[in-house]
Amino acid sequence: MKKRLAVAFTGPSNSGKTTLILKVARKLIHYYKKDVAIIKHDPKDKARFDVEGKDSYKFSDTGAEVIVTSPNRTTYFSNKHKDLDEMIRLFDNFDILLVEGLKNLPLPRISIFRDSLDSDYFPYMNALAIDGSINLNEYDLPSNIDILDINSADDVISWIFKNAKEV
Repeated sequence: MKKRLAVAFTGPSNSGKTTLILKVARKLIHYYKKDVAIIKHDPKDKARFDVEGKDSYKFSDTGAEVIVTSPNRTTYFSNKHKDLDEMIRLFDNFDILLVEGLKNLPLPRISIFRDSLDSDYFPYMNALAIDGSINLNEYDLPSNIDILDINSADDVISWIFKNAKEV
């Protein structure tokens, strides 16, 4: 079985988490030739993946676990909470798992900020991805935090290869 690595990204809304994950995923896939899996946490349960009235919505609405397959994709709908190990088993074959959110998962974590830092995130972060809008001298950062350039996918990928957790 190949080595599988996982890392998490966290930060406030509109900090650039999704943008950074997209850049990192694209580079891992196209340049490094890695199989990438992504888990996104939806804490407010507001993401909508299906349209009311369609068959897949009707099936999912029963409370059943539903897989919709087509020539180009397979979509899994679950009405049950899954822990990290259960989600990893669903993906089966990947090299790198990128998780957005879920700050209580036991994964190395990159926190993403623009303009200002929120010290509530400090206990959960192993690295901090920022741009020039943040003056680190204004904060009392824990000493073990790595500082990354939010605009450099290479910087973040290098950190992932060194620090991600094998899962």
